[in-house]
Amino acid sequence: MYNSIINRHFRKLLTTIPLISYLILLLLIQDVSAQEVYAKNGMVASAHPLATKAGIEILKNGGNAVDAAVATAFALAVVEPNASGLGGGGFMVIKMANIAESVTIDYRETAPSTAKAERFYNNQKSFYDLTHSGPYSIGVPGVLAGLALALERYGTMNLGDVTRPAIEYAREGYEISENFANMIIQAYDLISANTATAKIYLRDGLPPGSGETITNSDLANTLEKISTGGIKCFYQGEIGSSIVKQIKSEGGILNLDDLKRYKAIAKKPVQGTYRGYQIISSSPPTGGGTHLIELLNILEGYDLNKMKPNSPEYLHLLAEAMKICLADKATNMADPAFYSVPVNRLTAKSYARDLRKFINPEKAFFNYKPKSMLSKESNSTTHLSVIDKEGNLIALTQSINFWFGSGITVDGTGIILNNHLADFFSEEGNPNSIEPFKRPVSSIAPTILLKDGKPFLTIGTPGGSRIIGALAQIIVNIIDFNMSIDQAIESPRIHTSKSLLHVEGGIPEKVINELEKRGHQIKRHKESDNYFGGAQGILVDVKTDQLSGGADSRRDGVAIGY
Repeated sequence: MYNSIINRHFRKLLTTIPLISYLILLLLIQDVSAQEVYAKNGMVASAHPLATKAGIEILKNGGNAVDAAVATAFALAVVEPNASGLGGGGFMVIKMANIAESVTIDYRETAPSTAKAERFYNNQKSFYDLTHSGPYSIGVPGVLAGLALALERYGTMNLGDVTRPAIEYAREGYEISENFANMIIQAYDLISANTATAKIYLRDGLPPGSGETITNSDLANTLEKISTGGIKCFYQGEIGSSIVKQIKSEGGILNLDDLKRYKAIAKKPVQGTYRGYQIISSSPPTGGGTHLIELLNILEGYDLNKMKPNSPEYLHLLAEAMKICLADKATNMADPAFYSVPVNRLTAKSYARDLRKFINPEKAFFNYKPKSMLSKESNSTTHLSVIDKEGNLIALTQSINFWFGSGITVDGTGIILNNHLADFFSEEGNPNSIEPFKRPVSSIAPTILLKDGKPFLTIGTPGGSRIIGALAQIIVNIIDFNMSIDQAIESPRIHTSKSLLHVEGGIPEKVINELEKRGHQIKRHKESDNYFGGAQGILVDVKTDQLSGGADSRRDGVAIGY
């Protein structure tokens, strides 16, 4: 199997260095970079080589999967700051080998206490303009509370242990990849508009090139304070005061009481089955897990293994099922603290049978309108996967939303703040409309699969609304099409959005033509387009217990095992 880092970062070198130098380079990095990695004792797959390295070192030093996942997440806050960090939120699914029940930790951001409808929906500016970036786009960050809760309940190490690699990367610096350099270019206007952000991620006001080094000493200092002082210094102390001061100075509304009252929530995950495999995924307010199970339930009614992975028959069925599930998500998903979300109904096999009646295998359908089943109660993203030698499984997905979030870095802390208030509905009166303390609906779906109660797969991806379909395609690739974890992740994907069918490069033109004949309006994308996410996964051979890891070449992902 070709080396993934060679493919992504050293391809240009092949024409410029002697063959012997290339072979030496290949040998030096072979242990950490293969597209598909095999191991027996433990494995970490994440969106950056240094973050994966941080997690695997924790495992080698006696930490468990939770310790490694938390260390990896902290490291990603440094080396993949465009996608996640202390200023964001997320969801984690944990299945400990010695505990029967699995758990979701919900550390999604909340709307500030003064985020009232009249402020966002009856303003001279549109909801989009207010929440796309800047001080009005920022939800109360949950990452630190969520990681600390997981570590306290299920880990074996302390914050000092698991933040050490991230502190080192922030202080000593890390080389940026071509992918990351391009992301800085894409977000240049946002970055350059914010002085503290530009100071870290630009060079003399211009985007740095790949191979240049980025340091963030302010973030290193922040992490050191957290490692010794705990999360109180963030939510109740010096760091929190700096966050509020920065937001207020720019006209925002988040206050210190919002930080003080924030809590990560441990809750039951959503669960289902697909062809005899148990699915465990994140529960509302993310709709990712619920509607992933709904989508797989619909597909389970078809004999997919008699179809080819990129056949028009399969892609048409997938697209039609995906449209139904995304419509259901838009209508029937909300923060369960505000609405009773019909998870059991949405994930029922009988409901999927009813939905299959809307699918015509020969023609695209665009008029599915789901019934609302909600009732009011009275009262850039990243993913990592970890498994340890005890069989503990972690799937963790967290985000600051768009590339570089709100664009605002808190001066003196190195923390980029999220723009997740943009995930609320853009008009008043919707179950996902903004309200004080509400958590916006998400598509995040860190997911674990078991076979006969034993670990089989931990998987997840960034990608916004593309997450649900991407994960379903990876799972189908493995279970129905017998692909390896790397093949399943790297295969081209599709996504439905309103009337469009987005098709990634690599799907044959004759298949696209057949889809157009069935009524699909096609939007073509390049091969390995990060529009379709960046999945990281670990697969377990249920007969031999061998681990195989795959990391998506759409991002800078790497899996490492030992």
